[in-house]
Amino acid sequence: MLGFVVVAVVGALGFAAINFYGVKRMDTGTELMQEIAGAIQDGADAFIRHEYRLILGIAVLIAILLGVVVSWYTGIAFILGAFMSASAGWIGMRIATLANVRVSNKARETSSLGQTLQVAFRGGSVMGLAVGGFALLGLGIVYVVFGRILGQTDPSRLLIEVNWLGINYIPFTMTVSGYALGCSVIAMFDRVGGGIYTKAADMGADLVGKTEAHIPEDDPRNPATIADNVGDNVGDVAGLGADLLESYVGSLISSVVLTAYMFFTTSQAAQPLSGALATKLINFPLMFASIGIVASIIGIMTLLVKKASDRPHRELNVATWVAAGLTLVGTGVLTWFMFSGETFPAVLGFSLGPLSPWIAAVLGIVSGIIIGQLAEYFTSYDFKPTQGIAAASRQGTALTITQGLAIGMKSTFYPILMLALAVVGANAIAGLYGVAMAAIGMLSFVVATVSVDTYGPIADNAGGISEMSKLDPKVREITDELDSVGNTTAAIGKGFAIGSAALAALSLFASYLYSQFGAGDTSVSVSDLLLNMINPMTLAGGLVGAALPYLFSGILIEAVAKAARKMVDEVRRQFQADPKILTGESKPDYRLCIQISSEGSLKEMKVPALIAVLTPLVTGFLLGPQFVGGLLIGTTLSAIMLALFTANAGGAWDNGKKYIEHGHHGGKGSEAHAAGVVGDTVGDPLKDTVGPSLDILIKIMAVVSLIAVSIFQRYNLLELFR
Repeated sequence: MLGFVVVAVVGALGFAAINFYGVKRMDTGTELMQEIAGAIQDGADAFIRHEYRLILGIAVLIAILLGVVVSWYTGIAFILGAFMSASAGWIGMRIATLANVRVSNKARETSSLGQTLQVAFRGGSVMGLAVGGFALLGLGIVYVVFGRILGQTDPSRLLIEVNWLGINYIPFTMTVSGYALGCSVIAMFDRVGGGIYTKAADMGADLVGKTEAHIPEDDPRNPATIADNVGDNVGDVAGLGADLLESYVGSLISSVVLTAYMFFTTSQAAQPLSGALATKLINFPLMFASIGIVASIIGIMTLLVKKASDRPHRELNVATWVAAGLTLVGTGVLTWFMFSGETFPAVLGFSLGPLSPWIAAVLGIVSGIIIGQLAEYFTSYDFKPTQGIAAASRQGTALTITQGLAIGMKSTFYPILMLALAVVGANAIAGLYGVAMAAIGMLSFVVATVSVDTYGPIADNAGGISEMSKLDPKVREITDELDSVGNTTAAIGKGFAIGSAALAALSLFASYLYSQFGAGDTSVSVSDLLLNMINPMTLAGGLVGAALPYLFSGILIEAVAKAARKMVDEVRRQFQADPKILTGESKPDYRLCIQISSEGSLKEMKVPALIAVLTPLVTGFLLGPQFVGGLLIGTTLSAIMLALFTANAGGAWDNGKKYIEHGHHGGKGSEAHAAGVVGDTVGDPLKDTVGPSLDILIKIMAVVSLIAVSIFQRYNLLELFR
């Protein structure tokens, strides 16, 4: 296992460094381009430094709490996870602010769509490679340093400890769960903080600049335009990287934790899981992920080393398909060699023999691809749903909003159907371990998918720099085409993240049911692991859980609206105070708009993060594990629906506007375009703040519950009054 991990980590981080410095050596263009890019970079650096200082204090408090209540190594693993997630986010933000101006300059120098794509994708690949490399590096450290159960085949020697509260627990599961929680907490702050920042600036820039002043997008006369471009980097790049790293780690540890609890819980005493097989099942996800990273490196290289093509969507698809295909072949061979000749107990449910976990992972990959294609259908302007939103804009803003809501709601059913089929199929093939493997399958080539996702914001920023630098309109046409493809790939990536979150949360929930009884509890039977849905506490928890994502989303949207209102007021103030701004004779004050977005996001990001961490703890210690079980089920079901709706509705509104801007229904400046801009603005906080944050919410709640359940099972308010 260690060899697999070392090769993958060194390959990913080494290739990331090569691409990072390869981009950095490229020409940055004119003096004005460099000035604008420098302002964007300074704004992004200032924000992320301030954000990370704030997060550091909270992370240290959580680590101390974990160290005191659970174990010292759980607290250390939490800090390690937070560090890996923060590192990936920072590197992604850094390369995006370096690559944007170089993409603009490549388009200016060559007028080649293909060559410009390669520069943007090279920058995006640094983020993807950092996500895979840092996630696996941290897990490898956890395995090597804390994995004391690995390599031991005698079940009587495998480790269970009792902490000072008298709770039996498995140190290794607490350690990997602590690592995952560290990744999740950073991802929540990055996604929420970055999402509020970018959407407040975007909405402020659009509502005043486009609809009132009737100036183009990213026009240098707009005071909010630098803040808008800064937001692309801190929200759509740094936030995206931390988000997908968290999803990746969450899917990996879900299978590891489940295996450990199946081994230590003796409800399967008739056909126990051997220590040797348990060790293989625990090592398998990391080896699977390592092959996926190597396959993704090859997929990325297929786009970067070949002759540039002017078909960006096709080129990006080829890179992703190469990564996916090599992952399938490589992991299939791995599975056969690892499990061939093994005898599988009934508790695993391996109905198709040694290849069962691989086939379950393939189901996850296939369902993820289908979910991604469904997202493309509902959000791309090449298809009828988004074209219908654009057509509705001719009759005014109200119908733009109405049509977008309808598309977003309809778009939830088919992905959910695919997830349901994947769960049923994976469980039939390899039990709950198969469900966890389906989640891993969805994200097995995450390096390639994040690379594709990150290239979009880089291209978007490049377009802004082109506009503000007053380059030839052909340059903006090139960057806009790349950005449009990036919007679609981002919607596909969100589909993968949401789908994997659902599957990983289900697997973690199964571990939650095991862990509430304490490790090694010989009295546990299979019936004890079933959640009683007619228990009043479970039903009450389900109701509260179903409502929680709506409260969470409402807080996020309101936070964006507060900051956006301040941004709108500031842009209007500057236009009124100095009319020469609109004539181009005076320069606007970009600094004040950057400050508004920064202060708004840093102030408002704390409450949503605290909701995710504290809700299962508070309700668990008040009302016990049955209530929290219902809470997790309700939150997961509700959040998955809401995440799909917000991501797809927002993406469709965005591309509906772009469809009009390409000359349909009157083009730019028409009434339809004005309605499309409002629709896009309504969708902004939905697709880039709410949607991506919801999949983090359910995994944070699942991991926190998993860590704490054995404690609040015994120590809760209801138990005290019985």
